[in-house]
Amino acid sequence: MSDLERARFWRTPALPGVDLLKARYVTHRFPPHAHEGYTIAMILSGVEEFAYRGSVHRVSAGDLAMLNPQEAHDGHAGVPGGWSYRVLYPSVEFVSDIADELMTGRGTPCFPETVVHHPPTVALLRAAHAAAERGDDLASSTLTRTAFAALLGRYASRRPTGAPRWDNDPAVRRAREILHERLVDPPTIEDLARAVDMGPFALIRAFKAATGLPPHAYLNTLRIIRARRLLQAGTPPAQVAGDVGFTDQAHLNRHFKRTVGVPPAAYQRAGTYKTGT
Repeated sequence: MSDLERARFWRTPALPGVDLLKARYVTHRFPPHAHEGYTIAMILSGVEEFAYRGSVHRVSAGDLAMLNPQEAHDGHAGVPGGWSYRVLYPSVEFVSDIADELMTGRGTPCFPETVVHHPPTVALLRAAHAAAERGDDLASSTLTRTAFAALLGRYASRRPTGAPRWDNDPAVRRAREILHERLVDPPTIEDLARAVDMGPFALIRAFKAATGLPPHAYLNTLRIIRARRLLQAGTPPAQVAGDVGFTDQAHLNRHFKRTVGVPPAAYQRAGTYKTGT
């Protein structure tokens, strides 16, 4: 991270299931990856660009970016000076609990619009984020739920229940299962393709079309998700590296910082508590 860049990642017991980030990035580039939960980002200054759902989005000061769970995206500076932002990463359970009080129908809440500009909603989210930063538990819990109620009421819909899109292709479904099962000792792409009775190039194309990521990037996403859970539980980073399949702690550090925006040790210092995920 350059001298111009800074990032703070933290969690608070007042908001179980929500990770928070405040950062400025200039040269940092997030690789294609996905999160288990939502990404709600408020741009404070500069411009960020990210690829998501087949389009490249540019977000600038005052904009709000809303990314759904398990949706692949990347991120990098859209101008030479980079960008600064505040981000909330709420779990599916956190958002669903609020939605169940406010929305009719069944299914996981989702945000069809990716980038919006609505100052009142952004102001609510920013106040909630700032309250969490200063450790005001009552204000942060109240304001965050109020802000998400406004966000859901204005922008969310229900995603129909049923199998996710990657389960529509049996070969991709089985390939995903194998990667989940062999997190520490993954197969080569040739072995993975043989296991699902496809050619390697055909599998890469089908897998990326279904998940938004090629198999190797999907595996790294799985490893980072698992690493975050272990770090939150207090597992030492050196042990986490081996437990999720990285060759050593330096390998974990490199991939974790690129994907999450802070090193594993800094993420772990943000606080530990048990969530429902």
